[in-house]
Amino acid sequence: MLFGIAAYVIWALFPFYFRAVDYISAVEVVANRVVWSFLPLLVIITITHGWGSLRRLATNRRELGLVALGSVFIAANWSAYVVAISTNYALQASLGYFISPLVIVAMGVVLLKERLRTGQWIAVSFGAIAVIVLTISYGALPWIALILAFSWSTYGFIKKFVGWGAVESLTVETGVLSPIAITIVIVMMTQGTAATINNGSSTLLLLMLAGPVTTIPLLLFTGAANRLPYSTLGILQYITPIGLFIVGVAFFHESMSPTRWAGFALIWCALVVFTVDARRHSTVESPLNDAQLLPEE
Repeated sequence: MLFGIAAYVIWALFPFYFRAVDYISAVEVVANRVVWSFLPLLVIITITHGWGSLRRLATNRRELGLVALGSVFIAANWSAYVVAISTNYALQASLGYFISPLVIVAMGVVLLKERLRTGQWIAVSFGAIAVIVLTISYGALPWIALILAFSWSTYGFIKKFVGWGAVESLTVETGVLSPIAITIVIVMMTQGTAATINNGSSTLLLLMLAGPVTTIPLLLFTGAANRLPYSTLGILQYITPIGLFIVGVAFFHESMSPTRWAGFALIWCALVVFTVDARRHSTVESPLNDAQLLPEE
């Protein structure tokens, strides 16, 4: 339980780290995050003697292809998150992860032809109304929230068909993205636009921190997932968007009009219905698995 709480709390505190690097372009931040996450994951795989297991998993070309495809969506998710924090939209990041479980359920209906229970229909309906209310409040669709929700839900949907552990999956995903990320960093350095050139070693150290910032909560989550029922993790997952909401309002002082409060209230009502329904049916089936419980890895 402590592992799970710690993982979700760290994810909720991510905005403070990304606010510290908001003077760096989102492209450079994400590229460095990929590289500095991949390297410690290689060390972890080596220490845990996981290379044999990783090689066996990689022989399944279908699953390997799905993991590679998942890397595209996790990159989109990371990019949208960095943009959200650097442009003072932490509340939209919170909204995105509040919406994600509802989007996952909706994708099950559209893509897998699953039939929703009454409670799930009510939750998804509340969520749809909330998006309409928030669109009115923002004067436009909350694009960052929707990109975060759909990129994460698609990532979770892909992982539904892959039987890999979180560490192995993220190792392959960052490995697939690393050549692109390294190329981006080299090009930026060659052109003289890289923050590490213009701002010195302190910026480099900040960017290197993206590695442990990414992998430590992942390892904590893995430890929790191996010991706790998924229904319990399903409750704990809301620590992150609630934390993001608190950070956005209390620390970043983002505005909350009455209409936005109404929109978030509808989302919270939807999640109460969704969670109660999920717990009632968790012994038979659960819409939550390990891929869907990792907010913004």
